[in-house]
Amino acid sequence: MSKSIWIFNDYAGSKYHGMEFRNYYVARELVKMGHKVTIVSASYMHLFKQLPKTDGKKYTFERIDGIEYIWVDVPHYSTSTDKKRVWKWFVFVKRLYELPVKKMKKPDYVIASPMAPFLIKPAHYFAKRFDAKLIYEIKDIWPLSLMELGGYSKNNPLIFLMQKFANYGYRNADRTLSVLSNAHEYMKEFGLKRENFKYIPNGISLEEMKNVKPLNPNSKDMLPKNRFIVGYTGTIGIANAMDSFIDTAKLLSQYPSIALVVVGSGKDKEALRDKTHKMGLTNLLFLDPIPKDEVQSMLQEFDVCYIGWHKKRVYEYGISANKIFDYMYSAKPILHAFSGGGDLVEMAECGISVEAQNPKAIADAIIEFYNMTKEQRDTLGQNGKEYVLKHHTYEKIAKEFIKILEEI
Repeated sequence: MSKSIWIFNDYAGSKYHGMEFRNYYVARELVKMGHKVTIVSASYMHLFKQLPKTDGKKYTFERIDGIEYIWVDVPHYSTSTDKKRVWKWFVFVKRLYELPVKKMKKPDYVIASPMAPFLIKPAHYFAKRFDAKLIYEIKDIWPLSLMELGGYSKNNPLIFLMQKFANYGYRNADRTLSVLSNAHEYMKEFGLKRENFKYIPNGISLEEMKNVKPLNPNSKDMLPKNRFIVGYTGTIGIANAMDSFIDTAKLLSQYPSIALVVVGSGKDKEALRDKTHKMGLTNLLFLDPIPKDEVQSMLQEFDVCYIGWHKKRVYEYGISANKIFDYMYSAKPILHAFSGGGDLVEMAECGISVEAQNPKAIADAIIEFYNMTKEQRDTLGQNGKEYVLKHHTYEKIAKEFIKILEEI
């Protein structure tokens, strides 16, 4: 039976607008299954590549690939650390209460899928108003991430408030979902019952993976020639612990056949590039970001794909970075600098995992990859591709998603 599903997330984009993509991919698959999905998102988010056209209206309706989007007008801000970003959260929450619900189909489910947890309150309000089930979806454990990666104290008023709202969601949602496999171990401390928790991971869109564009010749020409390339693609920010990758490059400077490549952008990029220059490193190259539909073509130029994290408690509860699934699909072996729980690279047997923020361990793993035969690396890469196709396509994720909703 067809269901009406509302998803609230002021960071929800689409493949046409940019990050973040999860709600779009799940919703698109649910629409294919015959369900009616409405995504309520914000008119501005710092990771959008293209802003929705709203003409200054408070609410703008737009149909995208069968999904009904409602763009809520919010203030703009400059960077992820801009204080105006916090003001934007509260403007969005206030305007959720004023949604033009007469133009919307009555929901069977209201899903709060936030970054900051404040919108759980209006989501609960609408769930009660329309006798719908309330779903709380966690993609990152806030405020714990802000405390551990941003250095905020648990006594900071904003952190305290975030935890209160998150706890409200744990107590009042009919189901709490998370892309983090071990998240319940944290959430149970704040009132979440085990039977109300479900793990639903991130994944890949097969449709987009089959429509990959060739790498722009300019990007390809920038890559090192006739060298063993260990590459990273994605955001260059605090969560990525890229300092360790740079320190690894220094340790590998005696290996002229090995090159490290970082493809992407982010607020830490210039500082890291300056650090590389000051260290006199010639074996680490920064490249500009590339379109999403060229990422797989870029990965084919790598011999090994790299991803690293901080050595922090927050990662004990799992990870679900989209780039890991992109890496797996590329059938390239993965070097994972990770000291947490739910290690996908270990589970898929598709690479080597080492201690997070340990440049010596990362360098040793790169040398181990370098000394492997191509056949050995290909076997690891193929393990990853088979694993992601079996467990992490959005078609399968959406089927599990709706199954969980219908069981409530």
